[in-house]
Amino acid sequence: MFSRVLVANRGEIAVRVIRALHELGVEAVAVYSTADRDALHVQMADRAVHVGPPPAAESYLRIPNMIAAATTTGCEAVHPGYGFLAENPAFVAACVDNDLVFVGPPADVMATMGDKISAKRAMRAADVPTVPGTEGATTVEAARAAAHELGFPVLLKASAGGGGKGMRLVHAAEDLEDAFSTAAGEADAAFGDPTMYVEKALVPARHVEIQVLCDEHGSVLTLGERECSIQRRHQKLIEESPSAALTPESREAMEAAAERACRAVGYRNAGTFEFLLGPDGSFYFIELNARLQVEHPVTELCTGIDLVREQLRVASGERLSATGRAPRTGHAIEIRLNAEDPEHDFRPSPGVVSEFRPAQGPGVRVDTFVFSGAVVPPFYDSMVAKVIVWDADRGAAIARAERALRETILTGVPTTLELALDVLASAPFRSGEYSTSTLDALRAAEFAT
Repeated sequence: MFSRVLVANRGEIAVRVIRALHELGVEAVAVYSTADRDALHVQMADRAVHVGPPPAAESYLRIPNMIAAATTTGCEAVHPGYGFLAENPAFVAACVDNDLVFVGPPADVMATMGDKISAKRAMRAADVPTVPGTEGATTVEAARAAAHELGFPVLLKASAGGGGKGMRLVHAAEDLEDAFSTAAGEADAAFGDPTMYVEKALVPARHVEIQVLCDEHGSVLTLGERECSIQRRHQKLIEESPSAALTPESREAMEAAAERACRAVGYRNAGTFEFLLGPDGSFYFIELNARLQVEHPVTELCTGIDLVREQLRVASGERLSATGRAPRTGHAIEIRLNAEDPEHDFRPSPGVVSEFRPAQGPGVRVDTFVFSGAVVPPFYDSMVAKVIVWDADRGAAIARAERALRETILTGVPTTLELALDVLASAPFRSGEYSTSTLDALRAAEFAT
């Protein structure tokens, strides 16, 4: 195991990784921008390095700054968390060039799977079903032709995309050109790559993902699924496991597909295979997130496996302690609390948290970086906390999630807490029969009354 690790991130994921490092007896080195000088992850770390001014492009996304922070403090490894540089092959290569172990997959695997077009080719070669769509980079003319062949609606997607950026759902031919231009521009601004492709939109569809762990000795462990269909603008708000949409047979088919894919591409460390589940129960690969996911605690509560500690053990060369299918019990739900105003189209609402009292009690876990008096900066992602619950079955877990949210006090900035309570109480969520369009439908019904 390493003796000192750089945590190349901020916010709740930096706090999460630092806790795992300390549990393993490893020193944690934090990085911070000027805006995060007094942040919780800085206070918790054994030492901290200033890496630049508030804008992420000048601090958390600056590869030379991160490498310098690691090397000057004598770190042996770098944990990227999620977001920022977590899926940047150039950052992985820079770590390797400076004798730093990157806690994640190799650069070549990350590059292949980070490009949505090459990832789909790799999955088809591994006999993993993919959503019908175009092959390779697509012009607006080719997108128009493909849309007519596939049939509307279609999804325009950025090859280098993620987090809903560079993605547009198009319902009619007359909307395609403007949507293509807007999505390509958004992708160029976010990822430096305007390349687009087209997929058939499955409507209604569910978003179900499979968590994997792989070591350098060829072992693969799949840890079940997470249902992530409660989304706004293709970004997840509530996740749960197990999914009410899967049978034991379909679950095994998805986990087997993920295992085949891991072996085919030589995957290593933690990763998540994301699938769309059609109305007929068929599933299709959409992307691999070559990193830890925001919603990883859902899997941890159902399996009892600490994914961050396993990441670090695998990166240090240890073998997985188990392979095949991880046993799992009970039901877990995660609710993301974002500093956003749902009444104004989820407008980010940075500011000072005047009071924060997280829920406690049996089966409740809260991952956060905020405290009473903490500042939510305007420069980064709006998520401020994750409330995760576990109970013996889905009904009990929903009741526990509602109790935990009602106990949570977070004032000073608008949040999505009340919206989450509305979703948990809704008929579609309680029945388990919901899709990626459910939140929009619930919102539309609310505004119509």
